Amino acid sequence: MADAEFGALRALVLTAGLGTRLRPLTYLRAKAAVPINGTPLAVRTIDWLAAAGIRDLVLNLHHRPQTIAALVGDGVDRGVRVRYSWEQPVLGSAGGPRRALPLVTDDDEDDFLIVNGDTLTDLDIRPLVARHRACGALVTMALIENPRPEQYGGVVLDGEGWVRGFAPRLPAGAGAGARTYHFIGVQVAKARAFSALADGVPAESVNSLYPQLIAADSRSIAAHVTGASFLDIGTPRDCLETTLLLAGREGARLVGAGTAIHASAALERTAVWDDVSVAAGALLRDCVVGDGVAIPAGSSFERCAIVPAAGRQANGDEWIEGDLLLRRL
Repeated sequence: MADAEFGALRALVLTAGLGTRLRPLTYLRAKAAVPINGTPLAVRTIDWLAAAGIRDLVLNLHHRPQTIAALVGDGVDRGVRVRYSWEQPVLGSAGGPRRALPLVTDDDEDDFLIVNGDTLTDLDIRPLVARHRACGALVTMALIENPRPEQYGGVVLDGEGWVRGFAPRLPAGAGAGARTYHFIGVQVAKARAFSALADGVPAESVNSLYPQLIAADSRSIAAHVTGASFLDIGTPRDCLETTLLLAGREGARLVGAGTAIHASAALERTAVWDDVSVAAGALLRDCVVGDGVAIPAGSSFERCAIVPAAGRQANGDEWIEGDLLLRRL
């Protein structure tokens, strides 16, 4: 594949999701704007794509869109062009690409990348694209061996590397089960995989569109099995664990801008976002503290995600203490 041909490939980064599993942190920011060791997810993804030579990007937006757009802008300061595909309502993993087609493709036979905005990987994109173009699939998914079948649903392959279907995650105590693979959030697709969908109508890929494509043609969805890394930012616990992992690799950037921490306060394995104050004698252990939180003097919190209560009501497993809304990690 020629460099010019590869470099012309455009990418859609899926950043429109509601981030419900990451609440209450997503009460403050879109998931793709959440900082991981000081760098927002969307910025990490953009830098990874730019380093690979992909510089024409589209981000889809719905939930708290200003928190992403304010960080990314037009992309020029990161050496890329960024445009936005706006969704109202949120259109899902297939409806989102359908809406963005005029921005990421010019023809039904054009290929484009789709990248989940809530995962991190060091995948080499070029072999993925080469596999896709060599086999003639409508969609080629980057997969790894399923690391946790009890947590992640699996992708089922045949002996030739074609996707045959999708398996639910295993119930606890169910044993190893059949061998499956895990989708790491990067795929390359032809426009016509999505173009038959109605624009503006929510639709899902793995749960609906892809099984339909496979039923119509068993060689519609191809696999690119890789040993690439995969980091999931699905929950507040994932957010903290990934932040601490990358802090060890990159040097810790665990405290955001405009934050004041009293000299007698103690923070252990804790990530603090912007404009936070931590008063005298406070203890935070294994916490993620969102923008604008004021931790009271002498208070102690462990394994919590913390945001300002500020007129919000606690939902599900959340609770309120004073001016803070919390959820256990």
